[in-house]
Amino acid sequence: MSGWQPLPDELPSEVRHFVEQLRLLKDRTGLSLVALGARTAYSKSSWQRYLNAVQPPPRQAVAALCRVAGVGGPDAERHTVRWELAVQAWPRPAVAPDRPEGAAGAERYEDDPTVPWWERPVEEPPPRSSGRLLLSAVLLLLVLVLIAVAGVVAFA
Repeated sequence: MSGWQPLPDELPSEVRHFVEQLRLLKDRTGLSLVALGARTAYSKSSWQRYLNAVQPPPRQAVAALCRVAGVGGPDAERHTVRWELAVQAWPRPAVAPDRPEGAAGAERYEDDPTVPWWERPVEEPPPRSSGRLLLSAVLLLLVLVLIAVAGVVAFA
């Protein structure tokens, strides 16, 4: 891990091991952080935070890195298990006394629901009210009847 910043000494062993494994995966890709960001939908600065143990990555970022590195199956599962262990042990920043846990700006670590656009499920449009459609059909029928009556009167 020659090109990496040393990790803080006070990191829990689960976090240290997880970040070291992420660094190995990143090195395996041969990509720069900018290129990795383009391939995974997570920015260069996000990857810097994840790979320097400043912030835990979301589960989807780990899955994306595994995919880019060509890791699948049981090996990818092992990285997910390491992620779960690391997130549980990750040091939490102190929350200011005037900002309760869960308040805007308070740091919380959990599985980030951010999913790249290409992996999001397609959302079905909400069902339209049939009342408008029925009203339109009745009005169209009324117009057709009026035109027919006008045609009969005009030719009579």
